[in-house]
Amino acid sequence: MAVSMADITKLRKLTGAGMMDCKNALNDAEGDFDKAMEIIRKKGQAVAAKRSDRETSEGCVLAKSTGDYAAMIALKCETDFVAKNADFVALTEAILDAAIANKCQTLDEVKALPMGNATIADAIIDRSGITGEKMELDGYFVVTGANTAVYNHMSKNQLCTIVAFNKSCDQQVAHEICMQIAAMNPIAIDEAGVPEEVKQNEINVAIEKTKAEQVQKAVEAALKKAGINPAHVDSEEHMESNMAKGWITAEDVAKAKEIKETVSAEKAANLPQAMIENIAKGRLGKFLKEVCLLSQESIMDPKKTVADTLKASDPELAIVDFKRFTLRAE
Repeated sequence: MAVSMADITKLRKLTGAGMMDCKNALNDAEGDFDKAMEIIRKKGQAVAAKRSDRETSEGCVLAKSTGDYAAMIALKCETDFVAKNADFVALTEAILDAAIANKCQTLDEVKALPMGNATIADAIIDRSGITGEKMELDGYFVVTGANTAVYNHMSKNQLCTIVAFNKSCDQQVAHEICMQIAAMNPIAIDEAGVPEEVKQNEINVAIEKTKAEQVQKAVEAALKKAGINPAHVDSEEHMESNMAKGWITAEDVAKAKEIKETVSAEKAANLPQAMIENIAKGRLGKFLKEVCLLSQESIMDPKKTVADTLKASDPELAIVDFKRFTLRAE
């Protein structure tokens, strides 16, 4: 049977599929709209299954606030071309709007929401059939508080932040805090929010790094005392090339290797534990200052911390929660 342009247009509006896909589906369904929609949906399921192992490194990240509630979500795809498509961005926005309207707390809740004649999860599969790419929802976050703010970095839909405050605040200050989180990627509001596992791991790394540095200093001092430049013997490759250049002799190399072995073992066995732990604690303190939002230097005024910025705006103003999500590897 002949398929009219009006029918094709109607099906396209209902499904978002391309003109030819709609025409072919209507032809195969002999003009039955329900069957045509099912054909398009099955095509999406087939594409999704076929590309299930593909990486979705592109996509669209959006965030919105309703005052005391803010949410952020990412709809991921395979290519930048699809990510920037107006229909893809519109779908992401529609999903976020539905999540906010229903005050969803988890990604599973979002996926189960109704959209069209099915669910949001189904709508994403349908879109896969239209674009030919794997798509998936990821990075759904919410914050709640007396006041919330959101930020979409450079309006590129690649990096967003959401923040909740304990009370209403100056919008410029809220915007600056959102930008701070986007730029500096803190892991907690303050030290109390940093997991103990993270702190212990940093201490362990700091201890091992400090031990290695102390041993290295002792080795370098011994090499210099023996008249050998430490930079000339810091690796096998350098030893070979520096001998070829005439900068050191084979005897120097042999002596350097002996010094490295004996001094390293002796120093490692006699490291002052208290000193090592104090240096490690200092390094942990520096780490916490860098990763805790309130103690970070403000990107707007490096002479102030974020805590100073909040206090200057309102002594009672506090950040109660924040989230950050980006599609880019960092």
